[in-house]
Amino acid sequence: MTRRRRLARRGALLVLVAVLVAVPVAVGAVWTNALGAGDRFDRLLHKIDLIIDPPPDRPTVVTVQVTSRPTAALAPSPSASETPSTEPGASALPSSPPTPVPSPELVRRRVDVRLVASPKRDFISQQRKDWCAVAGTQIALAILGLVDNEERTQRRIADRIGEWESRRDSKNGGWGPGAIAQALEAYGATGYELRAYQRRADALRDAARALSATGKPVILIAWRGAHTWVMTGYRADADPLLFDDAIVSGTYIYDPWYPRISSIWGPSDKPGVFQNAAEMRRNYLVWRRPEGRYPDRDGLFLAVVPTTARGGVPFAATP
Repeated sequence: MTRRRRLARRGALLVLVAVLVAVPVAVGAVWTNALGAGDRFDRLLHKIDLIIDPPPDRPTVVTVQVTSRPTAALAPSPSASETPSTEPGASALPSSPPTPVPSPELVRRRVDVRLVASPKRDFISQQRKDWCAVAGTQIALAILGLVDNEERTQRRIADRIGEWESRRDSKNGGWGPGAIAQALEAYGATGYELRAYQRRADALRDAARALSATGKPVILIAWRGAHTWVMTGYRADADPLLFDDAIVSGTYIYDPWYPRISSIWGPSDKPGVFQNAAEMRRNYLVWRRPEGRYPDRDGLFLAVVPTTARGGVPFAATP
């Protein structure tokens, strides 16, 4: 064997050894998620899957834009044509003013509202890291007594995404807020609507009004559209059903991410924990997704809001 051939063979053996060593190391890194290798590998597989089998481009739930209520204008003064007149020669007698009808004075009091819910009966953690919408849907349905909180039920809900998946709802495929509203409807929670707001205060006030008026949970789209929170109550400086300017200071939340810890958002809280104004500012953010533009959602606060009470009474948004 010539020296050149021996060197070539030695080089080939070194390459083979390097491959045999590198493959287990890479697999081990993915398996243990060392330095985030597992997450990057999952994202790569997902991108390949989207190329091979993209989500269908079909209509999804309409996003209802709720604008801020304008400041009430002062009532105009009566014009000359509205001033009572008398015919010539007739005596102008003062007319008797109408008897005022007393109205009950509304008293502004702080409120602390919570739905009848039990974490033991209603809460379930998301079974996969990308199933927050599935788990949030299941939790809302469990609070309404329409499903249980078993793992097998979550898998069944997840498996039905083919009925609602749309590129217009999620360019990444799978579950978006539109799919949540459709899934709620499919399981008997009728009347849920996807709404968008320019201001967080308006979104929280409308969510609080809807929760009080319907007795149903609200689903908040948190973490810039990447996560789902189930709102089961709130605190406010006044009853939002009576005062249009009521300020919601925080909400009671079931977080499907619990008991995990997010590298970006930190540890999640136990179900039913009160999230104060600071936590709402930190977690409840406008929709902004890296996978592309959503003209009817970008830069807005999103919520999946009930519009009918448990007894079927309709409820309309008041911005």
